[in-house]
Amino acid sequence: MEFLDPRLSEYAENHTTPETELQQKLNRDTYANVLIPRMLSGHLQGRVLSMFSKMAQPKTILEIGTYTGYSALCLAEGLAEGGTLITIDKNEELEDMVKQYFADSDHSNQIDFRVGNALEIIPSIGEEIDFVFIDADKENYSNYFDMVIDKMPAGGIIVADNVLWSGKVLDEGQLEKDFETRELDKFNKKIMADERVENVLMPIRDGLMVVRKK
Repeated sequence: MEFLDPRLSEYAENHTTPETELQQKLNRDTYANVLIPRMLSGHLQGRVLSMFSKMAQPKTILEIGTYTGYSALCLAEGLAEGGTLITIDKNEELEDMVKQYFADSDHSNQIDFRVGNALEIIPSIGEEIDFVFIDADKENYSNYFDMVIDKMPAGGIIVADNVLWSGKVLDEGQLEKDFETRELDKFNKKIMADERVENVLMPIRDGLMVVRKK
C-alpha cells in the first residue's frame, strides 16, 4: 500500500493538518485492538477525505464500508448545516466500538450508522446523495457505483479507495488469478468509459479514484 519513500510519507504527514484528538484515539485503538488495522484510512488519507468533503459541503454523504469509523469522522467534518452522513457496514463485531466513537464526535447527531448489507440498504435511501465514499468489498465496487450514480446530482462526488490494490492492478498474473484485483481493474476501466463522469485516479496511499458526475 505504500508507494512513496517512507521519509516522503512522513514529510507529507508532518506538513498536513493534524488529526483531531478523537481521530488520534481511534487510530491508536484500531491498531491496538482490531484485526487488519491497515484498513483504517489514517492521518493523510483522512485529511484528504475531510478536505474533499469541506470543499463539496454535501447535504448527504453515503459511506459504504465503515470499519472502525475513522473515515466517517473525517467526512462528517464537511457536512452542510443539517446534513447527514449515512455509513453502512456488515461487521456486527465492531458495532459497539463504532457507535461509541460516533457518540463522542461533535457530529454525533449527523451520523446515521447502519449495520447490514449495503446492496440491500442502498435502494432504500430515498434522498439525493451528494458525496459517496466506497471502501468495502472490492468485488462489488462496480455494483455500488451503478446503485448510487442515478441518486446523485450533477457535481456529485464519488471517492473509491484501494483502486491500486497494492500495485496488483499492474500484475498480469494477479489479474488472471485474483478475483478482487480483476474486479478493481474492471471498476477503474468502467469509470474511464462512463461519459456521465470525469475522474482522476490519485496514487494516495492505496489509490483513490475521485469521480465527479457531470
